[in-house]
Amino acid sequence: MKIENLIKKIIKKTRNQKITVNIDYEMLQKLLKNNSNVFLIDVRSSQEFAEDRLNSSINIPLYELENKASTFLPDKNATVILYCQSGVRSKKACKILENLGYTNLYNLVGGINNI
Repeated sequence: MKIENLIKKIIKKTRNQKITVNIDYEMLQKLLKNNSNVFLIDVRSSQEFAEDRLNSSINIPLYELENKASTFLPDKNATVILYCQSGVRSKKACKILENLGYTNLYNLVGGINNI
């Protein structure tokens, strides 16, 4: 996805719209580089996280996300990038966070398998 298209999607967001933007690894790197207030969340199990993870990521397993989101992500407007092994759990995680009122969500398509 080109940065221009991503910016257009972000601009179209309103408080009532719930939009998760799917990104690839290249876009992930750009978001991390250009934003100081980014949370990179790994929603895999603690064991998977211990074996392999992206630098600066926080582990909140999918099954704990709903209960722990407010502790680790107090600002519902902060940029939150979610990933897992293949992109399936992170997509579910985005839906959970959308339902909790988070507004700036990104899903790493294909997870770390595509890195």
